[in-house]
Amino acid sequence: MRIAISINRSWNIYNFRAGLVRALVAEGHEVIAIAPKDQYSRLLMKMGCRFFPLEVENTGSNPIKDLLLYLEYLKIYKKIQPDIVLQYTIKPNIYGTMAAKKLKIPVINNVSGLGTVFLNNGMVSYIAQFLYKIAFRKTDLVFFQNEDDRKEFLNTINLPKLNTDLLPGSGINLTRFTPQPKMNGQKFTFLMISRIIKDKGIYEYINMARRAKENKLSAIFQLLGEPDVGHRRGISREELEAWHKEGIIEYLGVTDYVGDVIKEADCVVLPSYREGTPKTLLEGAAMAKPLIATDVAGCRQVVVEGKNGFLCKVKDEESLFEAVNKMYHLNKEDLHRMGANGREYIEKNYDENIVINKYLYWIEKLSNATDK
Repeated sequence: MRIAISINRSWNIYNFRAGLVRALVAEGHEVIAIAPKDQYSRLLMKMGCRFFPLEVENTGSNPIKDLLLYLEYLKIYKKIQPDIVLQYTIKPNIYGTMAAKKLKIPVINNVSGLGTVFLNNGMVSYIAQFLYKIAFRKTDLVFFQNEDDRKEFLNTINLPKLNTDLLPGSGINLTRFTPQPKMNGQKFTFLMISRIIKDKGIYEYINMARRAKENKLSAIFQLLGEPDVGHRRGISREELEAWHKEGIIEYLGVTDYVGDVIKEADCVVLPSYREGTPKTLLEGAAMAKPLIATDVAGCRQVVVEGKNGFLCKVKDEESLFEAVNKMYHLNKEDLHRMGANGREYIEKNYDENIVINKYLYWIEKLSNATDK
């Protein structure tokens, strides 16, 4: 079977869907990756994919550019003639679906989080929600990553008959992310890993770190992630550098070896405003690190209060500080217990094989339905 996978970045396929790609290739399927070309495109081809470059503007709603994106999808799908397409992120989900369904190609979409489109009001959000409704009327299946997102999406978009299913995010590779002892002997280290945009709770994290230093917590606050300067709610490199120079945080930039950074942390923090299933929390818990996250959709599915971490209020730096202060003052036995609980919870609920098997099930089911 010829299976196309389209996302807004090759990096995204390589980092979040590599297990699925390898499983599809191992099953004998021809896998075609469709995404903007970057340094990871070559790595996808090494994994056994064919690759087709596609320009996707991740932010904004320029109607001319969006029309051109739809036409480009139409051109690519006509050329490669996939038996089924798997799509992720907003614009592939919308314009890729419109193109695929015009060509009568089965579609599985994945809404990995409701994000800015549902967090904020305004014309851009309204247009995106309208386009979701138009595109998803004809999609064959939509995966969501938590029940809260599924309910809100269906209510907001008003598609009660949409065929949906749930996935535990993109899952976690339990052999790649394993418990490892901290080696550097630094002070207690809190680590936040995310895209550098406001909706991830960056400002709350910075203000909490200031508060912690004022209260003499002998701790290190690290931030790992890529600035998304083109995003409407992105944070500039200048701000990041200023916080780093001020000593409020250690900004670590980006890395392909996130496990090496998590290993040296004592706690992984994510004060996001909303998530699908946050990969960084899965990775932290898989490596037996206690977690701190906001009590919002996506995060509360991963963090079990008092068992593998603490939850705090969203957009509330005071509540975030209280959780950090509580974590900082736990004894080693309680920290170890939380970490061990987190690892066990991930093994039971978020193994990437759960995700892979569900995709294989639905691909076969939709393929059989099409053949009939």
